[in-house]
Amino acid sequence: MSAESGLKTFRDSGGLWEEYDIEQVATPEAWQANPELVLDFYNMRRKQVLDAEPNAAHTALVRLEEKFDVQVITQNIDDLHERAGSAHVLHLHGEILKARPENDPARLYPIQQELNIGDVCELGAQLRPHVVWFGEEVPEMMRAIEVMRKAHVVLIVGTSLNVYPAAGLIHYAPKRVQCYVVDPEEIQQPKLKNLKFIQARASEGVPTVVNELLAMAEVDQF
Repeated sequence: MSAESGLKTFRDSGGLWEEYDIEQVATPEAWQANPELVLDFYNMRRKQVLDAEPNAAHTALVRLEEKFDVQVITQNIDDLHERAGSAHVLHLHGEILKARPENDPARLYPIQQELNIGDVCELGAQLRPHVVWFGEEVPEMMRAIEVMRKAHVVLIVGTSLNVYPAAGLIHYAPKRVQCYVVDPEEIQQPKLKNLKFIQARASEGVPTVVNELLAMAEVDQF
C-alpha cells in the first residue's frame, strides 16, 4: 500500500532488508545488543513516513466507506491510512509515530521527532519504537481475527502471504467470503471459491476493486 508513497518495503528489490540485517535492527536481541543502531534505523523510517503522502490506493479505501463498513488491517507501521481518512485502522505491527517504554508495552506516546538513548518516560524507562519486532508477539492478532470472522468482502493488497501470523488471517474469514487479491506479482493465493486476482500495483488495483464494489452496491448486489 505504501510503496508508491515512497516508503521502501522489506520485500521488494531495493527494499530495507537489502540495506540492513534483520537481526541487527528488528529483533529484541538487536535492541539489547545495540539500541543506538535500532533507534537510528527507526528514526530514518519515521522521517520517511512524515515526508510521505497517501496514494490513490489509500484514498480509494476512504471512498469505499461511503457505502460499506470498512475495517483496515495493516502490517504497515506508517499512518497513511489515517491521513487519507480511513476511520478504522488496526495496526498489526505497531506504529512508527508512537513510542513506548521498553518495560511497558501498554503505555504509548505520540512522537514525530527522533528517539534517542536517554529519552525516557515519566517513570524513567527508556523509550523504544512502538513496533512489533521479529520474535515478539502480535498483540492485536485476536482483534484482527474477530474482524475477519465478520467479513463479507476481503481485499488483500501487496503482501506475499508468507509472513505469519498475519498471512493466516484469511483462514478466519467465512468460507464463502468474496475475496480480492491485488499484487503486481504472481503470489501464492488463498484457496477460496470466490477469489479474484488482480495483477496490478496498489494504486491501480485498489481503485479498480473499489469502483467494482461501489457499482455493485448501487444495484443492491450485496
